[in-house]
Amino acid sequence: MKKNVLIGIILFFTSLYANVTFAQTIEQLNDKFRQLSDEVLPTPNVYRSASGAPGHKYWQQQADYKIDVTLDDEKQRIIGSADIKYYNNSPDILHYIWIQLDQNRFAHNSGERKSNFAANEAKADYGVIRQEIYEKKYEGGYKIAAVRDSGGADLRYIINDTMMRIDLPSPLRPGQVFNFAIEWSYNIIDAKIISSRGGMEFFEEDGNYIYEIAQWYPRMAVYSDYDGWTNKQFLRNGEFTLEFGDYDVSITVPEDHVVSATGVLQNPSDVLTETQQKRLNDAKTAKSPVMIITTEEAAQKLNKRATTTKTWHFKAENVRDFAFASSRKFLWDAQGYYQPENNKTVMAMSFYPEEGNPLWEKYSTHAIIHTLEVYNRYSLTYPYPVAQSINGPVGGMEYPMICFNGPRPTKDKETGKKTYERLTKYGLVSVIIHEVGHNYFPMIVNSDERQWTWMDEGLNTFLQNLAEEEWEKDYPTRRAEPYQIVDYMKSTKQVPIMTNSESILQFGNNAYGKPAIALRILRESIMGRELFDFAFREYARRWKFKRPTPADFFRTMEDASGVDLDWFWRGWFYTTEHVDISLDNVRLFNINSHNPDIEEIFKQNKEKERGLAPARKADKNLQKRTDRFPELRDFYNEHDKFTVTNKQRNDYADLMEGLEDWQKALLNEKSNIYLMDFSNKGGLVMPIFLEINYEDGSREDMRLNAEIWRQNSKNATRMLVTDKIITSVTLDPYFETADGDMDNNYFPRRIEKSRFDLVKEKSKRNMMKEFDTKLDSDETDKKTKKDKK
Repeated sequence: MKKNVLIGIILFFTSLYANVTFAQTIEQLNDKFRQLSDEVLPTPNVYRSASGAPGHKYWQQQADYKIDVTLDDEKQRIIGSADIKYYNNSPDILHYIWIQLDQNRFAHNSGERKSNFAANEAKADYGVIRQEIYEKKYEGGYKIAAVRDSGGADLRYIINDTMMRIDLPSPLRPGQVFNFAIEWSYNIIDAKIISSRGGMEFFEEDGNYIYEIAQWYPRMAVYSDYDGWTNKQFLRNGEFTLEFGDYDVSITVPEDHVVSATGVLQNPSDVLTETQQKRLNDAKTAKSPVMIITTEEAAQKLNKRATTTKTWHFKAENVRDFAFASSRKFLWDAQGYYQPENNKTVMAMSFYPEEGNPLWEKYSTHAIIHTLEVYNRYSLTYPYPVAQSINGPVGGMEYPMICFNGPRPTKDKETGKKTYERLTKYGLVSVIIHEVGHNYFPMIVNSDERQWTWMDEGLNTFLQNLAEEEWEKDYPTRRAEPYQIVDYMKSTKQVPIMTNSESILQFGNNAYGKPAIALRILRESIMGRELFDFAFREYARRWKFKRPTPADFFRTMEDASGVDLDWFWRGWFYTTEHVDISLDNVRLFNINSHNPDIEEIFKQNKEKERGLAPARKADKNLQKRTDRFPELRDFYNEHDKFTVTNKQRNDYADLMEGLEDWQKALLNEKSNIYLMDFSNKGGLVMPIFLEINYEDGSREDMRLNAEIWRQNSKNATRMLVTDKIITSVTLDPYFETADGDMDNNYFPRRIEKSRFDLVKEKSKRNMMKEFDTKLDSDETDKKTKKDKK
């Protein structure tokens, strides 16, 4: 019996403890200010410090490449061979290495093909069906001809979709180097049919091609301290995680082609005329872009295809990738940009067909230089010797020192006149800024694109917006202002920013817009420009030519600014909550003097303010019984409930006797005390910014920190003591916080003006009238016969 009682007591207290612990856990989860390091961010170690800086034992691998590649202009193929030198700088022994085979994404049996899904509707864009038909005929993917060690012996390897594992003949120990060679080929994809990051574009008018070649060679996969081998398959969206290294690349193309590539041209005298070499040299100190190859010079080559070849030789140091472009259609302009920060001149160069003008010759190279000027100021000094922009089939894609950008004018088929839309002009400037800007993030600050798209796209879009604002007044930026992200943040079709790249919904809003605007809000409204700019530059400095993770960015921004931002990272990056703070009420108070001769009059006046309904007012004129029978009156008819008694006065005197002088003075204080009540309807805690208007015509801005929500993330109240009388209060008056419902941001509430649409009823179909309508082709035939006559 005693044993059963004891067991019962133990079970009771165990259950009680469990319930208390559960309740505490729920309370902790509701704490939006709990530290990320407690549960989300990885534990700091010798490789990555708690400050966000690289640890004292930080390491990363290196891969050097010597490549010979041939562009087959007749069959649209790439044939290449590479000698790769892989450095094991890790503390681990490696028994195999992984290689990225990105072109295998286009193979018939690829994981991407087998995981594609369609929209759930019985319609599709013409291009979707065109792509489906093209993919059936296109033979994509690498053809691996050989994988050998430095002695020429075959290496054992296995290909798994877009990844290839090479089994090492002996363990690769820390500090050792492994040399091997690969030979391969593949068919170049038509990038105008299949959206891709590289490919070809055919020009029917003259029968020529522009080639933008990327992900064209087997690339070393990353081995890192936080992920081991990054061998997650390439499914389209999750881009690239790469190692730095030195490149020595020889590119053989038709003799009349012009090549632009990552790195510096080593043999200009072999591939350029003396005139072109002189122009290129003059461009280094020119005040405006210099034409290296003119429209006329490019046109002369279009109908005369060379039957011989040339080899262009490029070298690039400390880059994470290599890309190139080739065509006989290219015009080429260049201008040197001197950087006082490192006392070096960067050659800004643009390559484009005549179809790109007048836009490209006017804007491209200027946009490159503008990008370097702005990004150098806000992040780090551009370290490479060249920066290039290429016009071709790819809409926008970045690689070290070179980027592919698509916008160009439209040519009228009848008149041949070229025009361009406003969207095309600004689209070109923006995409060049964006893609050149990617040199900084992730080509130099080498984040992991396969896992965290926002770390390069979001940061780069943030800087892009700053550069656009310095391009011209009222530049039409797309992802810069907080109000521009409101609809997305209110939507149900979204996932947190920290979601893996392949699982993101609304890719542009999630990985570009939301993180960019989050950083804009931090800079302009939460941290302030001075603290933010210093911390952001410190992040770029710390991780230049290294591989940061989100934790390194979050920690550095806090470490260098002294601002606790865990609540901000948690809300904006780890949840899909949105901003909707409501100003529910503004209540006015005055000090209760406790003097009954004052307070009873106050109560009496408050009661009179209540008023009566119009129909009730007539009741006051009704004859009352006490008027007809005065004997019914007594003490309470002479003294209402607001009459002050002697006891109340004595109580007041006793109260005053127990107060100090300063307390007595406060009881006579005439200030207005306002309590402003806020509720958090969107879930995301944010600072509270107020515009307060007073009766005397004056205005006051009040800025409250987000920590006002730290003890209750759903409701908050703020006191304001003032001699003035408030007439209205506006929450977030300058649209700084991406608040999703501005209607509840005003007190008193105001009526918003909008538009009411009238629509015309659709007319019923008249098949008889349609049947008698003349065919457009008949009219065209008549016009043609008339023109001939």
